[in-house]
Amino acid sequence: MSPTAAHLTGEKTLTILHFNDVYNVESVNTEPVGGAARFCTAFKSFSHLHPLVLFSGDVFAPSFMSTFTKGEQMVPVLNALNIQCAVYGNHDFDFGIDVLKQRVEATTFPWLMSNVIDNETRRPLADGKCSLVSDWHGTRIGLVGLVEKEWLDTLSAVDPEHVTYTDYVECGRLLARNLKDIQGCRTVIALTHMRTPNDLRLAKEVEEIDLILGGHDHVSEFIEVENRCIIKSGTDFRQFSEITMRFSDEKEKPSISVRLMDVTSQYDEDVDLKKVLDGFTGVIGEKMEEVLGEFTVPLDSLFASVRTSETNLGNFICDIMVAATDSDLALLNSGTLRSDKIHPPGPFKIRDLSQILPMLDPLIVVEISGEDLLAALENGVCMYPKLVGRFLQVGGMSFAFDPTKPPLQRVDPRFVRIGDQYLELKTKYRLVTKAYMMAGKNGFDVMKRQKILVDEEDSLPLNCVVQNHFQAIQKLLRRHSLARTIESELHPDGIIQTAIPETVSIRLRRCSTIEAPNEAQKTKQRSPKLRRQSSMEEVEKASCKLEPRIEGRIVVLNEETLVHLMSEREAWQKSVAGTIRKSSEN
Repeated sequence: MSPTAAHLTGEKTLTILHFNDVYNVESVNTEPVGGAARFCTAFKSFSHLHPLVLFSGDVFAPSFMSTFTKGEQMVPVLNALNIQCAVYGNHDFDFGIDVLKQRVEATTFPWLMSNVIDNETRRPLADGKCSLVSDWHGTRIGLVGLVEKEWLDTLSAVDPEHVTYTDYVECGRLLARNLKDIQGCRTVIALTHMRTPNDLRLAKEVEEIDLILGGHDHVSEFIEVENRCIIKSGTDFRQFSEITMRFSDEKEKPSISVRLMDVTSQYDEDVDLKKVLDGFTGVIGEKMEEVLGEFTVPLDSLFASVRTSETNLGNFICDIMVAATDSDLALLNSGTLRSDKIHPPGPFKIRDLSQILPMLDPLIVVEISGEDLLAALENGVCMYPKLVGRFLQVGGMSFAFDPTKPPLQRVDPRFVRIGDQYLELKTKYRLVTKAYMMAGKNGFDVMKRQKILVDEEDSLPLNCVVQNHFQAIQKLLRRHSLARTIESELHPDGIIQTAIPETVSIRLRRCSTIEAPNEAQKTKQRSPKLRRQSSMEEVEKASCKLEPRIEGRIVVLNEETLVHLMSEREAWQKSVAGTIRKSSEN
């Protein structure tokens, strides 16, 4: 419809550009390649439509660059996009409220946090705004910013007891009515940072909100519910949404259409923004290109995989955690794994590792009973199949769960194995996990009462442990190469095999092993019959090919898997009985 025709019929058109969850300013190697500078060019191509630019949170962290800059590199990006309003995301709080306030003060637009109040200041958390009214080219628009309690409880920098949370439906309804009835807004848009099921509930229960622009889920989706729309716009500067709202005098609700835009290599990089970003990337770019190792298989870090199932990447990292800390088992919340992509076979760089593990997550070793371990596993699968970060990746163990059963009743204790032994509720196990989980985050309250054997001060961040593991592999490979060279010179026929000196093996393991303090070593209490997990040297040898696999550590129970697991347990029981019988005979 032409502008003249629209004017005669009383129709108004509003163009919105929306994006969410952006972490890495660099482009990737596959289409859509994205990149912040190219993203800026794509946005500028819509400037003739005078778009309302809205953002749904998560920008200042996590990323490898942010570990150096604390998100400062994102400020010029945000300001270049001509954003009118944003809502906070959970990762915007990763460096604490004070740092977040510094970043926000440097931006040129308001941030919303409608339903979380700081108890000390009695204002929205991090000095956000409760709501916003914008008269945008003749259309009066109301904006609210709503978040879910689930991620609020996971913030390491915010104590839940220091804030007051209001349910997003209750708050959204109250604010939307005020914006429409009192402040005369033609439409109300909710910027949200929460999972899709919560966005669906908001759409179903708050009719005063016309459009929900969400984040938190790294997906592109368009859902219509009760004559309202939910839109999420991809992730990481690779996609955004062009949304058209049409208002007619004859209709109370606007009509809404959306077009998902891919940021491909056809867009040139914005020269001015790229120059600014090069100032950040140049400092660490050389370091990020360092090759750590080479994988012969793809590594699956997709959120849809790591947050619902066992993955080869999760197994690889958890095995390193176990070996580096001489533990029985490892539990890792899948929200730790951040790259949300398939890493192809071939050279694996620090850049890849930084995308997977962007945060400096200290490891902690604790003593945990079988009973509490079972409770932790239950929490890990209680929200399955939602894509939540509490879903676990594990090392040194396996378990099975039935998603058809009620939450916290899904894990079958009969099929939990630690090493080659089945779980005993009263047995104490040596568990390695993250400080984040030990603080009770992601619902792991049971972790807070465990006895600490190795604390943060005596530990290393997870990404450092993984880097040390790669370095140990390289040392092992160089030693093997030297041994083969010497052998070929001394024994051309290759008959004599060269052994690895034990002292060298010990030094190698120490390169990537976290030593426990003497006091902690004294307090270790394990079942005497528990088979030790692989040593660091064994893991290194097995990892020289770098081809981690899925091994059946996390099994969804059904008729077929139940029969298989029962058969395994019966065979184990017969083996144990035979061992006991032979022992008694001797």
